[in-house]
Amino acid sequence: MKLRNFKTVMAAGVLSLILMRGEAQQTKQLALKEAIGLSIAHSPDLKLSEAKISEASAALRIARDNRLPEASLSGSHIRLNSPNVDLKTANTNSGSGGTQAQPIKINSATYGLLNVSLPLYAGGKIQYGIESSRYLAEAARLDAINDREGIMLNTINAFSNLYKAKAAVNVVRENLEGNKERVRQFTNLEKNGLLPRNDLLKANLQESNTSLTLAEAENNLKLANANMIIMLGLPDTVVLEPVINGWNTGQVKSIEDYLQLATQNRKDVAASGLRSKAASTGVKVAKANYYPSLALTGGYIAANVPHFLTITNAANVGVGLSYSLSSLWKNAAVVDQAKSRQLQVEASAIMLADGIRMEVNQAYYNYTLSLQKIETYQSAVTQAEENYRITKNKYDNALMTTTDLLDADVAQLQAKLNFAFAEADASAAYSKLLQATGTLVEL
Repeated sequence: MKLRNFKTVMAAGVLSLILMRGEAQQTKQLALKEAIGLSIAHSPDLKLSEAKISEASAALRIARDNRLPEASLSGSHIRLNSPNVDLKTANTNSGSGGTQAQPIKINSATYGLLNVSLPLYAGGKIQYGIESSRYLAEAARLDAINDREGIMLNTINAFSNLYKAKAAVNVVRENLEGNKERVRQFTNLEKNGLLPRNDLLKANLQESNTSLTLAEAENNLKLANANMIIMLGLPDTVVLEPVINGWNTGQVKSIEDYLQLATQNRKDVAASGLRSKAASTGVKVAKANYYPSLALTGGYIAANVPHFLTITNAANVGVGLSYSLSSLWKNAAVVDQAKSRQLQVEASAIMLADGIRMEVNQAYYNYTLSLQKIETYQSAVTQAEENYRITKNKYDNALMTTTDLLDADVAQLQAKLNFAFAEADASAAYSKLLQATGTLVEL
C-alpha cells in the first residue's frame, strides 16, 4: 500500500514538473526583419564599435584642443630661516660718515605666476594632427556600419538554419506518420498470411530509422533555437517559430556589376582609404618636428617679501620661438617609422581589395548555384511523388517488391527535404552576395 502511494506521489510530481515546464515555455513567432532588429540592438560587437567611435571622436577633440592656449598658474608661500642679506647698491659709500645700513631680516616669501601661451605655428603638426584624427574618426564610423552588416548576415544565416531545422522536423514527422500507417497495414497483412514477415521487418526498420532521423532533426531544431535566442537576447524559455513572408532573392546580374558595387559600397574599403590618408598625414606630422614652434606668450607675476620686496601689476606679453636642435639627428627615425606605418596600411588595402574580389566571386557563384538547385529540387519533388505513386500502384498489384516501395518513399522524403532547404539556402546566399557588395545594409 505504501509502495502504491509512493508511486502515485512520484507520478504526480513528474506530471507537475512537465506541466510547469510547458507553462514556462512561451512560443514567439519571429519574422526575419524583427530578428535583424533584435540582434542589432543586442549585439555586444556593435556596442564595442560604438565605443570605438566615441574613442576616435574624443581623439579628434583632443587634436582640436591643441589649437587652444596653454595656461598655467603657480604660487607658493615659503618660510625661511634668518638669512644674512647684504644688499649692495651702486651708490654705497663705505667711507662716508653716514649710518651703516642695518641687515635685512627675511622670514618668509610669497609669489604667484600666471603664464599663457597661444600656439601660432608648430610646423603644421597641429593641423596635420587634426586632419589625421578626423580620418580615423570617420574610419571608425564606417567600421561600425561594416560590423552592422556582419551582424545582419549572421542573423540571416541563423534564421535560415532555424527555418531549415523546423522544416526538417515537419517533413520527417509527416513521413514518420506514413511509415507508422504502413507498419499497421503490413502487420494486419502479415497476421492474415498475406505478407511475408521479412517485408514487415523491412517496414519496421524503416520506421525505426525515420524515428531516429526525427530525433536528430528535433535536436538540431533545439540547437538552432538556442543559438537564435542567444543572438537576440531573449529568455531561454522562448521557443521561436520562424515566419516566412517570402524569401529574399533577386535577379542575377553579371559578376562585373557586383564587383563594381563592392568597390563603390564596401565600407571597409572606404575605411581603408581613410586610414591610408591618416597614415600619409602621420608622415607630415613626423616631419613637422624639423620646424620651429612659434607662440604668443603672456604672463603675470606677483611677489611679496616682507620688509624687502613687493611686486604687483607685473604683466608681460611677447612672442616665443623654440627649436629643438636634436630633431636634426633624432627625428629621422620618427619619420621612417611613420613611413613604415603608411606602407603597412597600403599593403593591407591591397590585401583587402584582393580578398573582396574573392569574396564577391564566391558569393556570386554560390548564389547562382543555389538558384539552379531550387529548380532541380522542385522538379525532383514532382518526380519523386510521381515515382512513389506509380511504385505504390505496382506494389498494390504485386508488381513491385516492398524494398522498391520503401526506396521510393525514402527518395520522396529526401526530395522534399532538399527542396525545403534549397529556398532557405538561396536566400542566405543572396544575403551573402549583398553583404559582399556592401549593399546588405539597405535591407
